[in-house]
Amino acid sequence: MHKHITFFKQFWAVTQPYWKSEEKRIAWLLLITIIALNLGHVALLVLFNRWYNTFYTSLQNLDKTAFIHNILYFSFLAVLNIIVAVYSIYLAQMLTIRWRRWLTTYFLNRWLDKENHYRMQITGQPTDNPDQRISEDINQFIDLTLSLSLGLLNAVVTLCSFSLVLWTLSGALNFHIGSFGIHIPGYMVWAALIYAIFGTLLTNKIGKSLVKLNFNQQRFEADFRFGMTRLRENSENIAFYQGEAQEKLGFTNLFSLIFSNYWQIMKRQKNLTWFTAFYGQFALIFPFLVACPKLFAKQITLGDVMQIASAFGSVQGALSYIINAYVGIATWKATCDRLISFTQHIQTVEQIEAFKRTYTEEMHISVQNLQIKLPNGHILGENMQLNLAQGDSLFITGPSGSGKTTLLRTLSGLWPFAEGTVIIPEKANILFIPQKPYLPLGTLKKVLCYPQQVDHISDLQVQETLQFCQLGHFCGMLHEEADWSKMFSVGEQQRIGFIRALLTYPDFLFLDEATSALDDAAEYYLYQLLKTHCPKTCIISVGHKMSLKGWANHEFVMTQTPRTPFP
Repeated sequence: MHKHITFFKQFWAVTQPYWKSEEKRIAWLLLITIIALNLGHVALLVLFNRWYNTFYTSLQNLDKTAFIHNILYFSFLAVLNIIVAVYSIYLAQMLTIRWRRWLTTYFLNRWLDKENHYRMQITGQPTDNPDQRISEDINQFIDLTLSLSLGLLNAVVTLCSFSLVLWTLSGALNFHIGSFGIHIPGYMVWAALIYAIFGTLLTNKIGKSLVKLNFNQQRFEADFRFGMTRLRENSENIAFYQGEAQEKLGFTNLFSLIFSNYWQIMKRQKNLTWFTAFYGQFALIFPFLVACPKLFAKQITLGDVMQIASAFGSVQGALSYIINAYVGIATWKATCDRLISFTQHIQTVEQIEAFKRTYTEEMHISVQNLQIKLPNGHILGENMQLNLAQGDSLFITGPSGSGKTTLLRTLSGLWPFAEGTVIIPEKANILFIPQKPYLPLGTLKKVLCYPQQVDHISDLQVQETLQFCQLGHFCGMLHEEADWSKMFSVGEQQRIGFIRALLTYPDFLFLDEATSALDDAAEYYLYQLLKTHCPKTCIISVGHKMSLKGWANHEFVMTQTPRTPFP
């Protein structure tokens, strides 16, 4: 019981932000209107149920006038039912897309805020496929939450409405066991209740494992799709390695998980379908078996029998809601679990204290008694001291794995596992250029200006900088869109890093092995460009190439210490 309460608290934590948001008025108005339409639909079903009696009675009595009247009345009810059905679906879709838009933005903001997307990868067990959770799970969560909750509401209202009808129509069941007389009023209501309880218990026993299986199926599908995306992004490297056989083996293994898990879902659903199909079919004839003896005894009319059958079907259907919606409920539960775990992981990284840097109005960076750790507590470096002003240049070197890049992460405020003092200028323009610059989708100009807005820099300025960095043959392609990460070699991508530096003119520039793919002549030329065009820029270079030492007036050596596995 406690487990279920905990789940619904977690479910509400994911659900309630939208219903308390700036869109709450339109959201609640749409929801209330949809509920009203669903209640109207149940009211129409009650009217249809009464119509069954009068219509079939008119047939039994061969009453032509009553027959025509009932056909016209049915037409009126049918038109109302169509209107209700159309707007129920339309408004539900409107609420779904508005809720999805808001919740997608909400999760994107939390995922991207304060580098949470990065911290989720370096702390604990990373959340699998966050892209799928935002793009697909949110949509499925909203769609199933609305459809299942409205279905439950419909079932409850239907049960209340038709139980009274069935109670009245079915009358009492009187029989004797020995000398003891038994009187059961509204016996068909009790029969429907017992029938539904029995069916629900068996359905849950047969299909309970579908929740976990659906959870795993969504994860396996996303892993398979992500693997193919990685192949597309790294196709050239894979082709050079001739690693197609290894990739095919990896895809085969990933798909085997999809296949075997789906096979288990098939078997569970087959067993569930055997039972629910039998349960549903027998429910069709059950009311006739019970009511027809009274018809043959001429105690009720054919219209009474049809109305009883219709009312029993509605009551039994309402009571059997869980049975009929079990597969959807299992999928909904799996989707909720994925979004809840995603939310909890975001909350976990949000609670990690960021490394607090001190801000100053002076244009210098000061590091005092800095200690850097890995998430597992291993110390990468300690008692580090640095002082850098505009125009200075620093060369950071050391063995691979000694923490050179992590030092840059700490200075940038990205790495939370650090202690000590880092003082940076509050209004300084700081730019970090990694070994392989990120190339976003879009036009070439957008790629070159990133992370600045393209409108802030003229085409002429970009073209001149392309010429400076010996990529002038791309000047005529500024407004063309392509997958530029495939168009440029690694060396050209590193030149793009320098283009961004020249366009940005930063106060402090961090270069993380930014010339590792360039020859010495190209490296010399690009550093000379920086010195000429950005003379006041403080350049901090990380790398192994000793040629970088000649451009620095300070050197900092990271020492390597024995490490435990990361993270």
